[in-house]
Amino acid sequence: LKHHSMKFFENLSGAGKCVAVLTSGGDAQGMNGAVRAVVRMGIYVGAKVYLIHEGYQGMVDGGDNIKEATWESVSSMLQVGGTFIGSARCAEFRTHDGRLRAAQNLVKRGITNLCVIGGDGSLTGANLFREEWSGLLEELVQSGKIDEAAAQAHSVLHIVGMVGSIDNDFCGTDMTIGTDSALHRIIEVVDAIMTTAQSHQRTFVLEVMGRHCGYVIVCMCLCVCRYLALVSALACGADWVFIPELPPEDGWEDLMCQKLSENRADKKRLNIIIVAEGAIDSSNKAISTDYVKDLVVRCLGFDTRVTILGHVQRGGTPSAFDRILASRMGVEAVLALLEASPGTPACVVSLCGNQAVRLPLMECVQMTQEVQKAMDEKKFEEAVRLRGFVCVCVSQSPFTVAVLNVGAPAAGMNAAVRSAVRVGITEGHKMLAVNDGFEGFSKGQIKEIKWGDVGGWTGQGGSLLGTKRTLPLKKLDKIAEQIRIHNINALLVIGGFEAFECVLQLCDARSKYEEFCLPMCMLPATISNNVPGTDLSIGADTSLNAIVETCDRIKQSASGTKRRVFIIETMGGYCGYLASVGGLAAGADAAYIYEEPFDIRDLQANVEHLTAKMKTSIQRGLVLRNENSNDNYTTDFIYQLYSEEGKGVFDCRKNVLGHMQQGGAPSPFDRNFGTKIAAKAMQWISKRLREFYREGRVFANTEDSACLLGMRRRALLFQPVIQLKDETDFEHRIPKEQWWLKLRPLMKILAKYKTSYDVSDSGQLEHVVRLRAKDTDNSTI
Repeated sequence: LKHHSMKFFENLSGAGKCVAVLTSGGDAQGMNGAVRAVVRMGIYVGAKVYLIHEGYQGMVDGGDNIKEATWESVSSMLQVGGTFIGSARCAEFRTHDGRLRAAQNLVKRGITNLCVIGGDGSLTGANLFREEWSGLLEELVQSGKIDEAAAQAHSVLHIVGMVGSIDNDFCGTDMTIGTDSALHRIIEVVDAIMTTAQSHQRTFVLEVMGRHCGYVIVCMCLCVCRYLALVSALACGADWVFIPELPPEDGWEDLMCQKLSENRADKKRLNIIIVAEGAIDSSNKAISTDYVKDLVVRCLGFDTRVTILGHVQRGGTPSAFDRILASRMGVEAVLALLEASPGTPACVVSLCGNQAVRLPLMECVQMTQEVQKAMDEKKFEEAVRLRGFVCVCVSQSPFTVAVLNVGAPAAGMNAAVRSAVRVGITEGHKMLAVNDGFEGFSKGQIKEIKWGDVGGWTGQGGSLLGTKRTLPLKKLDKIAEQIRIHNINALLVIGGFEAFECVLQLCDARSKYEEFCLPMCMLPATISNNVPGTDLSIGADTSLNAIVETCDRIKQSASGTKRRVFIIETMGGYCGYLASVGGLAAGADAAYIYEEPFDIRDLQANVEHLTAKMKTSIQRGLVLRNENSNDNYTTDFIYQLYSEEGKGVFDCRKNVLGHMQQGGAPSPFDRNFGTKIAAKAMQWISKRLREFYREGRVFANTEDSACLLGMRRRALLFQPVIQLKDETDFEHRIPKEQWWLKLRPLMKILAKYKTSYDVSDSGQLEHVVRLRAKDTDNSTI
């Protein structure tokens, strides 16, 4: 962005304002990160910030339940699950008298800005409180509990909500705080169960939370559903799913048993059935795990077990995604309060794609309530529509599509391959798997891959197809020959920057080799997240979680020894995504990256900052460095500099994380992201094959026949790779512009540095979109 288009938050002073934050309803991992962001951003802009303990009950009771927050109040909270300020159901706040007492307690402390973190019930209560505010103040004046001057000074109450819910059941946001962490818990359990199930050829029936919401997108011949149950089913490759929004039709028992029997006949040693706790049939009759178990035992005789996950899903440490989401939303909530005027409606800070947006609170609440109303009235199709489910149509068109991985392995690649293969087969294509990237392609390491061949791939890390960094430029003749031999009509390339270069080279060679005149789609899969044309890449989330988990342990070590600073080196080549976003998620003090040049003065300033920090109650430091951030200021150099300059104040240690960032089972986000974009890519390929099929052959040589599918702000977009060349720094293998650079000031602000923060891209109040756009090449999933 040009400097003149920027808008800096320094103009939004919080001096003289009082902000209070509370958590209400069920707890969710990441709530502490949101509270931390609100407190530190509020203090940073000069506002006075209060913590309201025990939710609305604490607001009603007042006293020590409402305490002024300090910078240190929220230290070491980012990695803690639940909510450290407590949450409680409050019957008193539902009464007029209770809200009157709450208003008195807020006015007593000068609070006129309220940030509420909770579900739709908590946010509805906050909006009612705001609507009654002026009337409540009048009553307090009349009863003599406050004077007229106090009522005038606090005449307007501003409300901003953040949705904290593991169910992801709030309309208007793509993800709620806590959902991703809950999925981590579910997937950890399912991955563990699968090993014992395979050993004994068992069927497991799992109950997950979500009384009124399923959430997991299942398409084609996969199961059909929508959040915790749904996404967990998608992420673990479940055989059958029951969710409230899509009750099974009459006769589902026979269909399910037939499906399980077919899977077992195909030598699949286990079956996984996932049941949302609120699952019902088309007659509104509850479907319980015991009923499903008894059905399987009675009809099939399978050894079947039931596991109810329960409150395990609410526990544990927040995932990297939830920490980042909570931090972004918390800062956005403070900005919304600073910008609010007397006529500004209560809003909720939401996530749309990869962008923060502000939506009218009651519009979101009303739509959420409409979903439940539709389900109560058995209007299940309406409930699914309101949730935002997009139906995927299938067609039959017999073509041959090859799938291959290129570049370094990334967690989630296998989930993408599995999705592509099964969607392709469903659409009638012959699917081919290429081993070892374009190197294997040139050697003819190509074989047909069938439905059962990709069973169990979703939870596998690395690349089961094998992957190489070899570019096709010197092997074009042999690759063209293999395309002819196997009659390949389209290519799906899954990988990192090398995959992008490969598709570009094949496009450039079309004038010489007619074989490359076919539809090609590239899916970004790299832990570095350095591919142009996309905000997110398959594998980056898993790597971030590995970094954050390691940083949590290192911070714990530093807290125990006191006065210690750790220097952590991350991977990423010249791309600073892992260091920057990992630093934000881990609560780092600084992150050195190539995209933001630094010199000895910056290093000295950071040493001085850490020296000052050691005089507070937070006597530890965490600094991340991207591996190629600077040729001369290496990790060893920074370690030695910090050690020398910190003598007598703090000591220093260093850790190079290395290839552990590439390994491990994929996170739920990467499993689902890979599954969804691969399915969308196969739809695009099918459409292009039909368009370019003429006289018995496929011929595609237009720019838009070779695309990269990436997440750009709010939508998944198919972008011609030729057009992305101008956006790319090929020397350093990074995009010329990086969206996440705008998050770096947040890390500094939350670490108590004085810095500028561009808010020109912050969320603006807009209305809830009730219907998603019709599915097009560039629509969201």
